[in-house]
Amino acid sequence: MHCQCVRQSDLPNTSRLFTDVLYHPDRTASFYPHPLRDLESYRAAAAQADLPAERRARLVEAFRVQNPGSAALEKLARPGTVAVVTGQQVGLFSGPCYTVYKVLHAVKLAAWLSDNGIPAVPVFWLATEDHDFAEVNHAWVFDAGHRARRLEMRRASAEQPVGGVTLENPPVEELRAALTGLPFADEAVGEVEAAYREGATMGQAFQALLRSLLKKFDILYLDPLLPEFRELAAPALRRAVEAAPVLTAAVLERNRELAAAGYHTQVHVEESTSLFFLLDDGKRLGLRRNGTDYTHHARRFTTAELAGRAAALSPNALLRPVIQDSMLPTVAYIGGPAEVAYLAQSAAIYRILLGRQPVAVPRTGFTLLDSHAAKLMERYQLSLADFFPGETALRERIAARLIPESLHATAAEAQAAVDAAVARLRAELTGFDPTLARALDRSAKKIRHQMEKMGRKAAREALRRDERAAAGAASLWGLIYPERTLQERLYSMVPFVARHGADLIGDIYQAIDLDCPDHRLMVV
Repeated sequence: MHCQCVRQSDLPNTSRLFTDVLYHPDRTASFYPHPLRDLESYRAAAAQADLPAERRARLVEAFRVQNPGSAALEKLARPGTVAVVTGQQVGLFSGPCYTVYKVLHAVKLAAWLSDNGIPAVPVFWLATEDHDFAEVNHAWVFDAGHRARRLEMRRASAEQPVGGVTLENPPVEELRAALTGLPFADEAVGEVEAAYREGATMGQAFQALLRSLLKKFDILYLDPLLPEFRELAAPALRRAVEAAPVLTAAVLERNRELAAAGYHTQVHVEESTSLFFLLDDGKRLGLRRNGTDYTHHARRFTTAELAGRAAALSPNALLRPVIQDSMLPTVAYIGGPAEVAYLAQSAAIYRILLGRQPVAVPRTGFTLLDSHAAKLMERYQLSLADFFPGETALRERIAARLIPESLHATAAEAQAAVDAAVARLRAELTGFDPTLARALDRSAKKIRHQMEKMGRKAAREALRRDERAAAGAASLWGLIYPERTLQERLYSMVPFVARHGADLIGDIYQAIDLDCPDHRLMVV
């Protein structure tokens, strides 16, 4: 196992805000209370996060519903213990790979903090309240040839929290067929089948599979739909309802500050934007604010009514981390680029409602390669960046490596001879008629274009003749940049476990470097 670092700024669609958080924290210091991710920052955040004994006891009892017998829970019960938190939507078959990377990052950071005198436990927030079923009803996997396969489940009610959606015909058999031929397919599908049982909910199945994949690690799982956590969240939600106009104004001001600094705002906010939804009759109702009243279609609610139903409120993306940290003694939150951007906006709400905010830690990221893929990358002298222009460009780059050296040499000699002849002719024409010299320049460009075109044709012919190389190009594309998307953002962890076995999870944990902000290519 070895890793190669790639700067996050070299990845497609990386925002300037995320890049600066990683590599130039001085530029974003005004948007985060702990811009540096060093031990002193964690000490400061931990000192602010400690909970009163009664609140800690209630929190532990709420956790005990889903985490009985956990040593991490007993540790959390002790005064001074803090939480390293991360979370994700409860996507089909564990969602994208980065879900697992987030959790392992949280586990490793919690262990490091504990070793350095800050007792900490990892907590995973199951985003069961979200109601966008289209974002979680599918999973991407690959087959033995690294061909991408999309598996999907039947659509549910548009307004229902996804965590409560009951599984109907989860595509386990389609998964089994897709993974046929991978060495550990039976074991991987067995874990999925045990978790995604007919009649279970999306939240239950997601949690069960994540627990199974990460069984070597003691992680606390938090489902905010559980009544025990709804009661813990209610006081902060009530304060948020009562202070909504002030909170919205603060977020709008923060958005202006971000824009003035040249950064984007992840969540669009207007005066009428509501910071919460209402959980009502099994649905998550979107609300719009009009002064002190709220509406959902024809229904109207006063601030007092919503404050009285605080335990039935569900926070939006900006309020959610604040509600989370009103319940937890959070020292750090591990998130992806979008979440880090949320936290820059949410800081305005943290300041008013909590008076504290945890350290924002960008998650670790990987592109996983097997030994065969690594050898192909080396043979064709490829880097991760070579995949970003597209599959056609990748194939042409590989094809160029297949042209015989003698043909390369002859083509180079021909080009050199043409360039020399053009240079001599241009020198003569410049003295005779400069306009003809300029016309020659245009003709020379056309000649070079045609010769380069002939080179590409020769390369494509070489690739066509070399079936193994063509298959290798397709396999690399499917593994590393499927659907023009980074591997970690598309594929579930399940096919990687089917390829490499359950020990892969421990290998990834060992490879996480808390001091490295880069994306990493990892050969397993």
